[in-house]
Amino acid sequence: MVLKSLSLVNYKNLGNKSFEFNTKINCIVGNNGIGKTNILDAIYHLSFGKSYFNPVATQNIKHGEDFFVIHGDYTKQNKPVKVVVSLKRGQKKIMKWNNKPYDKLSDHIGLLPLVIISPADRDLIIEGSDTRRKFIDSVISQSDKSYLSALIKYNKVLAQRNALLKYFALNHTFNPDTIAVYNEQLNQYGSVIFKKRHEFLKTFIPIFKVRYHTISNGHDDVDLIYNSDLFEKDLKVLLEQQIHKDKTLQYTSVGIHKDDLTFNIGEHPIKKFGSQGQQKSFLIALKLAQFDFIKMHNGTNPILLLDDIFDKLDEHRVAQIVKLVGEDSFGQIFISDTHAERTESIVKQAHQSYEIFKL
Repeated sequence: MVLKSLSLVNYKNLGNKSFEFNTKINCIVGNNGIGKTNILDAIYHLSFGKSYFNPVATQNIKHGEDFFVIHGDYTKQNKPVKVVVSLKRGQKKIMKWNNKPYDKLSDHIGLLPLVIISPADRDLIIEGSDTRRKFIDSVISQSDKSYLSALIKYNKVLAQRNALLKYFALNHTFNPDTIAVYNEQLNQYGSVIFKKRHEFLKTFIPIFKVRYHTISNGHDDVDLIYNSDLFEKDLKVLLEQQIHKDKTLQYTSVGIHKDDLTFNIGEHPIKKFGSQGQQKSFLIALKLAQFDFIKMHNGTNPILLLDDIFDKLDEHRVAQIVKLVGEDSFGQIFISDTHAERTESIVKQAHQSYEIFKL
């Protein structure tokens, strides 16, 4: 799968831009604030129907304008594919595949597999569990439609149960039969999600460890640990046990929406004990493992976006990453950087065709 060309109108700070891309390595270089990351984000937007950096859709429209349009021309399985995402203020976002609009944006997920590595990934280490769950969900959803469907349904029922708990508190009432219906549905969808997350991590963690070992030259031992309430009991039992607490809190306090990943270096949390270089290597290994997993399950190379990843890494780690992405096992790659000379000297080492776009 290859993105042949990209056209942008009023996307973030970009007025009207068009690009014809190399099938292998594409480098977008220029000063900070000029729009390098926004170009990568537009490519991400074509795969996921949303921005990686700003989930508020209207804030991705250029200041002072009423709409944005992103148009991508792809080749997938030797067939041309046109994907368009557009948004007008006050209207619903429209996404089209070969001129045919989607009824649900979720139907598009997984059709254009993509992995992004960005400084914003540090949120995976420093932010709360929600960020790490979204990472797991993003990886699995690109290769498993049934998982995404279960997740959407679970979140819908969860919102309904939480609304009911607030209603009970506001009206000083309680109906155990209604709660039981929501418990049953949460258990049904939550059990599927838990099982798929558990199975995914059993496959994913060894891949991640190999990637980290290569990037760090074997200097550190790392691990991912999956934490979930459902390791203890079925969700239905947990929900019944926690109902008094949930009534007090007015929200659902147990379930797969509380799952988390612990990131360790040695036997300690990397958030507290990892250096900046170790944390960055950890995150890059996570994303390269994501690439490997999606490729293994989808049978195609995801597009790889590398946003400003060469800062704060020593020369050895940069060399290892360049060596990795230069392998034929990778497909099309997009790199943003502030230093054109540094970028060119790095990509030359990969011995692959490349194009440099100076903004």
